[in-house]
Amino acid sequence: MIVQRRTFLLAAGAAMAQTPAFPIIDTHIHLFDPTRPQGVPWPPPNSTIYKPALPERLRQLTAPLGVTGAIEIECSPWLEDNQWVLDVAAKDKFILGTIGDLEPAAPDFAKQFERFHRNPLFRGIRYGNLWDRSLEAQIAKPEFVAGLKLVADAGLVMDTANPDPALIRTMVRVTDRVPTLRVVIDHLPSCNPPSEAAARAAYDRDLRELTARPQVYVKLSQVLRRVNGRVATNLDFYRPRLDELYGLFGEDRVLYGSDWPNSDPLGAYPVVFGLVHDYFATKSRAVAEKYFWKNSQAAYRWKPR
Repeated sequence: MIVQRRTFLLAAGAAMAQTPAFPIIDTHIHLFDPTRPQGVPWPPPNSTIYKPALPERLRQLTAPLGVTGAIEIECSPWLEDNQWVLDVAAKDKFILGTIGDLEPAAPDFAKQFERFHRNPLFRGIRYGNLWDRSLEAQIAKPEFVAGLKLVADAGLVMDTANPDPALIRTMVRVTDRVPTLRVVIDHLPSCNPPSEAAARAAYDRDLRELTARPQVYVKLSQVLRRVNGRVATNLDFYRPRLDELYGLFGEDRVLYGSDWPNSDPLGAYPVVFGLVHDYFATKSRAVAEKYFWKNSQAAYRWKPR
């Protein structure tokens, strides 16, 4: 059954004024406040997004679109910013959970992990192409693997950061070493496949291998991209890549994420949302519900607040 967009959620356009028939959970937002005395490690002061990104602003921005909750993803390597986010989230039920920043190979990882995951809003950690780290180098260390096993044993998640073919290859190794670890691969539409034939074949094999592992979820997020100096907003430009990834991972393992406010330089939130909304408007309501909220609960095991 093809479901028209008016039957299940608001479109980005002003003409769509219905109340959504189901919740929308944004699984990739960032919180920071550059006005804090200690400042922030992200974003840089010269950035257009260098201003407070807090739950109230996001709620007001997304309420017309039917977004009812969000998962915060770390954007700071500072240890105490894990607590800062938890403190902000505690005051606002819009935030359903946070993915923090900890180093699994660090000597005090077990202690710090225990400290933070006592809070039910702490849903896991992030690791990948961020903060000058190398997941490929770390996964060779027994202490790093032991740290990831603690995450898995606690029933929490590892989110990746900024995928490229090397990270996709390394995630096969990660899930080999810790097969009980739930994994969420972020921003997969932005990962450019290699152009060289042998490298592309290897990349495709790695993706297929990950599709065979039911504990691996992917975010169809960071979809917008700049082409010849302009941001493409036509769904047909993105449809082949979305079709490929959706076809690989299927309706049960794809998640909605906006990357707000990092996404703002490419497009306002309604534009980011509207693109994937229009893509899933051609699928059944059951499939749309999975993408926009049900799969997020399976991946992150968040609880309503």
